[in-house]
Amino acid sequence: MADTDISKNKIVFLGHSAFLIETSQKRTILIDPWLDNPQADTRVRLPQPPDLLLITHAHGDHFGNARQLASSPNTEVVAIHEIQQYLLSSGVPNATGMNIGGTYVTKGISITMTPAVHSSSIQEGNKIIYGGDAAGFVIRLEDNTTIYHAGDTDLFGDMAFIKELYNPEIVMLPIGDHYVMGPKKAAYATKLLMPQYVIPMHYGSFPALSGTVEEFMENLKGLNITTEVIALKFGEHFKI
Repeated sequence: MADTDISKNKIVFLGHSAFLIETSQKRTILIDPWLDNPQADTRVRLPQPPDLLLITHAHGDHFGNARQLASSPNTEVVAIHEIQQYLLSSGVPNATGMNIGGTYVTKGISITMTPAVHSSSIQEGNKIIYGGDAAGFVIRLEDNTTIYHAGDTDLFGDMAFIKELYNPEIVMLPIGDHYVMGPKKAAYATKLLMPQYVIPMHYGSFPALSGTVEEFMENLKGLNITTEVIALKFGEHFKI
């Protein structure tokens, strides 16, 4: 991206469903920190611990490297209650639990946990640990820029309420199909949410995630919306 305005918020795509948000007030928010995912050209090395680490659900391709990244008390993890309890029992020093429908304000940033239609569990060897419900996040930054990371989800009608209540300018939607909604449903989700920008995610990481940006954009045609698709490759960023 050519925009070099340092006063803006910066969203960096780290592959799969992982994003780093650098706010205009110099806060850093890391979402779904699977940093050695197949789309990463190299293992991501953050210059400093993130201020906030948000986890949408407990599956390994989203929980990712959370325990290592949250080893500093300067990093606050925000996740559903069951994941928070698991992290605290694993020695993570600073984790805040919340639940779907709630809003939590920390470090000048408002975080609302939204539903996601998906499952959630942690696998340790042959043992499956309940990870609470899967979720998404509406994140309102210090300058009121609002971002919706949908997590892993199917299309659901209450996305229309997310639009009405929070009016996010930017949404990150899975399009890969098989484990999440595919391009057709993601296009309809975009219609319900009507953001300025949509960033597709959770596609192409595995053969099963066969949905493509091209299919997504084709399905957006004819829906009479003006949302701009921002298709980021690993390491690319978008400023708003």
